[in-house]
Amino acid sequence: MMGRAEPARLIFAYAGVNFTDERIEKSEWPALKSTTPHGQLPVLHVDGKQLAQSRVIERFLAKKLGLSGDNEWETAKMDELVACVEDFLIQIAPWFKEQEQAKKVEIFRSLIDTTIIPFISAFENLLISNGTGYFVGDKISYADLAIFHIFWFMNTKILPGSLRKYPKLLEFVDKIANIDNIKKWIAQRPKTEA
Repeated sequence: MMGRAEPARLIFAYAGVNFTDERIEKSEWPALKSTTPHGQLPVLHVDGKQLAQSRVIERFLAKKLGLSGDNEWETAKMDELVACVEDFLIQIAPWFKEQEQAKKVEIFRSLIDTTIIPFISAFENLLISNGTGYFVGDKISYADLAIFHIFWFMNTKILPGSLRKYPKLLEFVDKIANIDNIKKWIAQRPKTEA
């Protein structure tokens, strides 16, 4: 699955940095779990060291590859927006985890009005209020790539066409998806359901 490592992969792709994208089969995970810092994925391996926690990995790569803010305030605002994405993922996690189809539909129906629509609306308004086509400042940042990922996934996998009523978000997703390095990554990455 793309999972929580995808924003980091997008950062690498955007920056044109080659990386090894090692994905773990479910059957392999029990044997590998104890070799990770906290028994979780993703893990970034750099010069024989390991860094865990997806959002920490993203911030580390952003700073290293010039995708964090121009100042501390911008970086903090980027972190704030990514934390909002994280909160959203936690709220919709029960839907992803549910295996029984009837319960899955019931959970999804309750999430539409209470969680999903408010989340989309809030981010549409944030994009409009910044007025630059990006979420913080006037150039692409790691926050934009994390936000792009969730809305691309939503618009193509969870709720196809869900952004039609949100023209600025749809324009944003299309713009990021058509950046040469991002477009190339999307075309070549493994095809997954999630």
